[in-house]
Amino acid sequence: MSERTEIIQSAIWASELTTDEFERAARGITERRFDKGNYLFHRGDKVDYWHGVVTGLVKMSSVSQSGKAITFAGIGAGGWFGEGSVLKDEWRRYDLVAIRNTHALLMNRATFMWLYENSVGFNRFLVRQLNERLAQFIATTEYERLLDPKARVARQISWLGNPLLCPHVGNVIEITQDELALLATVSRPLVNRSLQELAQEGLLDFAHGAITVINRQKLGDYGAIEDFS
Repeated sequence: MSERTEIIQSAIWASELTTDEFERAARGITERRFDKGNYLFHRGDKVDYWHGVVTGLVKMSSVSQSGKAITFAGIGAGGWFGEGSVLKDEWRRYDLVAIRNTHALLMNRATFMWLYENSVGFNRFLVRQLNERLAQFIATTEYERLLDPKARVARQISWLGNPLLCPHVGNVIEITQDELALLATVSRPLVNRSLQELAQEGLLDFAHGAITVINRQKLGDYGAIEDFS
């Protein structure tokens, strides 16, 4: 078995496919590498690919005409994204930039649509993925408007270790404090202080370039408002 086939087989959706479906999928996938700071695509681009991260870290974000920036999500190893734009055959509504050197898989739209129209297993995966992504974006709206910086950091860490959206990341997240600051849209000193406090609370450990998640559930719920009355 080739290294390329092994990489594709490790994709979270691959186990849902039959042998014939997997072979069809593999033929429609190419590999690309993006250096830190390079864009995978820009907002407004027409990109006919579904993207997956093999290694690295990318940021899904947008900048308004007035210059205000918003980060929608960080996507780590094993994460796939852009299925909505592929399904609707539309231009991308966000920028996607590598914030560290990134190895990516690109599935062309023809292959994606064939799986969508023919594979029950692939559709089961898409439903789970879209549902989880919706929950992530609802949470993002909440923390942009309501949460303090420490809660933003906590929740961003939780999403980076999400077993469906970033399945190959696991409990040890390789990320620098500068990278985490970009994703959580807070300053690096605030990230450092937040990590220290979250570690004191027993939710994580951290060292240079890595965070070990101890309680992802509590990180994901950090700062939640329990009483709306």
